[in-house]
Amino acid sequence: MKKTATELIMLGTGNATVTKCYNTCFIIKMEETLLLVDAGGGNGILTQLEKAQVQLADIHEMYVTHAHTDHILGAVWVVRMVIQRMLSKRYTGIFNLYSHAKVLQVLDYMLRMMLPKKQIALLGKQVLFHEIADKDVLRIGDMELQCFDILSTKEKQFGFRALLPDGKSLVCLGDEPYNESNRQYVENADWLLCEAFCLYEDREIFKPYEKHHSTALEAGRLAEELNVKNLLLYHTEDSRLDTRKKDYTAEASLNFSGFVVVPDDLEKISLK
Repeated sequence: MKKTATELIMLGTGNATVTKCYNTCFIIKMEETLLLVDAGGGNGILTQLEKAQVQLADIHEMYVTHAHTDHILGAVWVVRMVIQRMLSKRYTGIFNLYSHAKVLQVLDYMLRMMLPKKQIALLGKQVLFHEIADKDVLRIGDMELQCFDILSTKEKQFGFRALLPDGKSLVCLGDEPYNESNRQYVENADWLLCEAFCLYEDREIFKPYEKHHSTALEAGRLAEELNVKNLLLYHTEDSRLDTRKKDYTAEASLNFSGFVVVPDDLEKISLK
């Protein structure tokens, strides 16, 4: 029987301050396993999962890139709701959360300060935190994840290169510009997930460089230089949602000869 193609479900595509879409987070959906990557900045993650028709009971693996509010606060809600389902016998098995030490420390503190004792009791028993280090390799379902420190100057952050079940590669750079020290993880990727804070023509409005971000123009140049096949842009501003696909695709394509994807929230992309 032919295997189902791995699918990317973009739960959110916006940067930290958006109000017209959700913060950047997504699911890599394999035939038998879902990996949730980040969760946005609040309980809006529950709405996005519901709209995407993804059940919390089906999520057993989560990866958090860093401890900024627009990535980690939603993780508090995911863990809380998973625990509630565990206690009411609506969730079977273990929930695994992977990240570096800073993220795990922040999450553990928030959960222990906010949750009731009966929920806290499941931390370390049915909800397991797994600390990862630079260059660690994880096996999650049919996927292999090579973790790497993106060498952020703002906040400790880990991206990853995923080897998908069909042998294709997907690289998540987190939400900051590429660092040349990570070339081995990014070069020749089948899919590159890259932040594009705004268009180059709007750089004076959104000040991406002051915030350690880049534009669609630079993302396209990077993908071409590193021989990437497919470029997916996320973590954008939200003033151009009506024309974002067209505008960002056009700008990235000025430098990039491959396929550009600029997804909307809840869009599903087949990684074939």
